[in-house]
Amino acid sequence: MDTYGYPKSNEWFEKAKRIIPKGIHGHQGIGSYKPLESYPIFSDHAQGAYFWDADGNKFLDFMCAYGPNILGYSDPDVNAAVSEQMKKEDCVTAPSYKMVEFAEVLVDTISSIDWAFMAKNGGDVTSLSLMVAKVATGRKKIMLVNGSYHGVAPWAQTPGAAKGIFEKEQQDLVYVDWDNIEQIEKAIADNPGQIAGFISTPYYQPAFITNRLPGPGYWKKVRELCTKNGIVLILDDVRCGFRLDLAGSDKYYGFDADLICMCKSLANGYNVSTLMGKAALKEACESVYYTGSYWLSAVPFAAGIACINKLKKLDAAKHMLKIGKLYTDGLQKLAASYGYYMEISAEPSLFYIALAQDPVEKKWNWFDPSGDLHKAWVAECVRRGVFITNHHNNFICAAMTEADIEFALSVADDAFRVVKSKF
Repeated sequence: MDTYGYPKSNEWFEKAKRIIPKGIHGHQGIGSYKPLESYPIFSDHAQGAYFWDADGNKFLDFMCAYGPNILGYSDPDVNAAVSEQMKKEDCVTAPSYKMVEFAEVLVDTISSIDWAFMAKNGGDVTSLSLMVAKVATGRKKIMLVNGSYHGVAPWAQTPGAAKGIFEKEQQDLVYVDWDNIEQIEKAIADNPGQIAGFISTPYYQPAFITNRLPGPGYWKKVRELCTKNGIVLILDDVRCGFRLDLAGSDKYYGFDADLICMCKSLANGYNVSTLMGKAALKEACESVYYTGSYWLSAVPFAAGIACINKLKKLDAAKHMLKIGKLYTDGLQKLAASYGYYMEISAEPSLFYIALAQDPVEKKWNWFDPSGDLHKAWVAECVRRGVFITNHHNNFICAAMTEADIEFALSVADDAFRVVKSKF
């Protein structure tokens, strides 16, 4: 199987490094691409489940733009709605009524919420959720799970791990381990009447390490503890939203959140996020001054309406879970046929993979030398046209088909063959 080269992409990257810090922002700049020479840096165009890089190489994209591509790149229905809205208006002094229509669609779709507030980034609404919880309760402390990711605001950074963060910006945070009810109970007892909110993703999805699903009864117990102690239960559904259940990931796991943060999958790549909540918290949200220059632009609202309606029509969450399981089951079988162990964690539509020599090997970690096999195999997949990264959730989009999975597994087979000769 032929492998790709990236001369034009690398040329653009050299230019970028001269005028943009690190050349490119985000995960690409902190090591998701290892080894770098195996990855394209810049794209040229995209369609459906695929993108083409600056050199014309075609990739089946399991990163889905880190989540926003949920229907398929350049979806015709979403783009048609965008085109129609662009003819009318976008960012205007008086916001378009499309905002109201979008909020109505969100309230009708997400089972546990009564209102929706619009912003742009996931971090916008996770930070707002903390402010709303503090206003609603009159308390100042927030409980969160060790190692979880909620954005790049100072409060959301891992203590001691990020530069430019001061201790006082994290002094009102209380940390507990994932799926540990005893620690939550102790945190509440140690901070009586002081915890405003508990923020968590639907399941444990940090970078670099194995993801973990909630244990039996975990969310039911968390819900009970928050209700009993007047704590606002905040669901960070930025990454999982609509890929588990269109009614919300809390619905998928059998509980009701008080506040829900969503972003990535709302509008198939058009820039919008939302904080949604129960009626009892609406007044608290109204009392917080929180806004941005482009937060009320109409085009993303039109895109979001079209995106959600199409997701419903396709029963997309069910399809993505099915396609993801087809791929991850196939990967495990292939790995075993070569004498390796492929650990699959998280949910099939947002799968996390880790390749090891055998299942009893030390837990795989991106920082550990034992990850060399994994990184080498991922790189061989990328160089053959299947784009995955080595320490992040991979995503399924609704445009992916069983034929795409057959192609991805054929590439995986070839990549296993190559690394088998090296490891």
